[in-house]
Amino acid sequence: MNQYKLKPESLMMSYGYKPELSEGAVKCPIFQTSTFVFNTAEEGKAFFEVAYGIRDQEPDEKLGLIYSRLNNPDLEILEDRLSLWDKAENCAVFESGMSAIATALLEFLKPGDLLLYSKPLYGGTDHFIKNFLTKYGINIVGFHADNTQEEIIKKIDDSGYADRLTYIYIESPANPTNALIDIRMCKDIADQYSTKDKPVMISVDNTYMGPLWCSPLENGADLVIYSATKYIGGHSDVIAGACLGTNEAIGRIKVLRTFMGNMTGPWTGWLLMRSLETLKPRMELQLKNARIVAEFLKNHPKVEKVRYLGFIDESSPQYEIYKRQYSSPGAMLSFDVFGGETDAFTVLNNLKMIKLAVSLGSTESLAEHPDTMTHADVSHEEKRAMGISGKLIRLSVGIENADDIIWDLKQALENI
Repeated sequence: MNQYKLKPESLMMSYGYKPELSEGAVKCPIFQTSTFVFNTAEEGKAFFEVAYGIRDQEPDEKLGLIYSRLNNPDLEILEDRLSLWDKAENCAVFESGMSAIATALLEFLKPGDLLLYSKPLYGGTDHFIKNFLTKYGINIVGFHADNTQEEIIKKIDDSGYADRLTYIYIESPANPTNALIDIRMCKDIADQYSTKDKPVMISVDNTYMGPLWCSPLENGADLVIYSATKYIGGHSDVIAGACLGTNEAIGRIKVLRTFMGNMTGPWTGWLLMRSLETLKPRMELQLKNARIVAEFLKNHPKVEKVRYLGFIDESSPQYEIYKRQYSSPGAMLSFDVFGGETDAFTVLNNLKMIKLAVSLGSTESLAEHPDTMTHADVSHEEKRAMGISGKLIRLSVGIENADDIIWDLKQALENI
C-alpha cells in the first residue's frame, strides 16, 4: 500500500521537527545560542571535516550542530520546510533578500564573466548589478520582456563576451510592471552557451508570486530566490531572504554564506516558521482580493491602465508564458493614473487605510511610487523604456475586506 503524502501546507506545522528532542514542545523553540556542545572530540572532528569540505558526508552519517554561523535548528528546519514548496533539494536562508541575491551572484560569477539579466528588476538588484558587479570586472547585458530569443542572442554575441556567459538572472513577474520572462526560453539560451566545463546558471527572483503560484525550478531554473520578507514572512515584521536549488548549488552558496556571515538568525528563523503555517490561506485571500480590486481599477475613469496578470490579452505572447509558468495572476498590480507624478502623489497622499510604504506581500495593503521610490536609482531613459513613469502606482493587495480596499482607492482617486 502506498504511503499517503501530505501536502506542503499541512507539513508546515511539523516537518523537520522532533518534539522529543525539545522537552516535548509542540512548536520548535528559539535556539538562541552561538555554539553547540560535542559529545566527543571525535564527533567534533567529524562535523568539521564535512562542514569545511575536507571529506564528503557518509550516506548514513548525521551531521551535527557546530556553531550558529554554520547551522542552527531554527535555520535548518525552516530550510527543510521552504524546500517543500519549490520541490527543491536544498535551501539557504539569509538575513535579507538582497543577501540571497548578492551571495548567489558572487558565488557563480568571477571577473571577466558575462551576466545576462532581465529588465526591469527590483531597484536594489539593479543597483548591485550595475554599480557593484561591474566594479569587479563582470560584464553585463540586459534585455526586456518583449525581446525575442533571437534578439537576446544577438545582444549576447554583440557584447563580445559570448564565450564568457556564465549566469542568467531574471525577475518574473518584473517589479513593478508585471512583465513576464520566459524561463524555458532562458534555459534554451543557457544550453546554447553552456559547455561541459562551464554550465550557464539560471536564477529566478520569484518574490512577486511567492512559492505558491509559480515553480521556477520545474520550468528550468537552477536557482529560485525570494525576499522572504514578502509573502513568506507576510507580516511586515521580519527581513529575510532565501535561495533554493540543487544540493550542489546550494552547498556552494552555503559555504560562501558561512564566511560572509549573512545567514538568518534564530529569531528570524522562528518567525518565518510561524508565518509558513498560514502562507497558503494568506496568499489565497490576497489573490481573491486582488482580482476584485483589479476589476475596480480597470473600470475607473481616472485610471489609464492596469498592469495585472489576469488582464493579459490571450493574443499576446505574454499570455502563453503566463499560462505555462503561473497558476494564478497573483496579488500584485500596478496602474497608471491619467496625468503624471502630481496626480499619482495626490492619490497616494489621500489613502486612508492602505499604507504608503515600500515592500509587498504583507497582510496589509501597501502602495508606493516606483519612479521616485523603489526604482529611483534606475536611469530616466531606462524607466521610460520599461513603462515606469510618474503616473505609475504599485499596489500590493492585503487581506483586508476587498470592499474596504476599493473604498479607499475610490476616495483617493476622487481627489485628482
